[in-house]
Amino acid sequence: MEFISKVAEAFMSLFTTGGETFMGWVTGIIPTVVCLMTFVNSIIKLVGTEKVERFAKKITRFAVLRYTLLPLLAVFFLGNPMCYTFGRFVDEKYKPAYYDAAVSFVHPITGLFPHANAGELFVWMGIAQGLMDKGLKTGGLAVRYFIVGLIVILIRGLLTERIYAFITRDKA
Repeated sequence: MEFISKVAEAFMSLFTTGGETFMGWVTGIIPTVVCLMTFVNSIIKLVGTEKVERFAKKITRFAVLRYTLLPLLAVFFLGNPMCYTFGRFVDEKYKPAYYDAAVSFVHPITGLFPHANAGELFVWMGIAQGLMDKGLKTGGLAVRYFIVGLIVILIRGLLTERIYAFITRDKA
């Protein structure tokens, strides 16, 4: 009988933990994302939707900028997860590759700009702590992470673009 009781308690604790996590989102990340969305949309309206879209379309014509500069600006200014909304400035056929580039950049930027992805800061701090324990500075590593991150997102963006083009090509 005691075993059944413990199983029932463990089962219910899953839902209690889920509820606590959900409430954390409701009082934490959801209001932040809504405020960021409101702010970014306000800036776009103030600057002018046409001007912002014209600028974004201009830089996204070039694959190198589409998979480096646009994700960099998005992650730096909006952070994770709001940065993915910059995909609205990319042609439909490039959206999967843009997403791949943006999602791949949310960690490498963290060493220099922790605000961009506070959720992954613990990963960076773990790595940085290992260096600090050895008496080394973390600045050089953060810069290298950033540079390598830009190279990786360019490669991933280009590869995903090719894969998407191959998968969606007309089979007629």
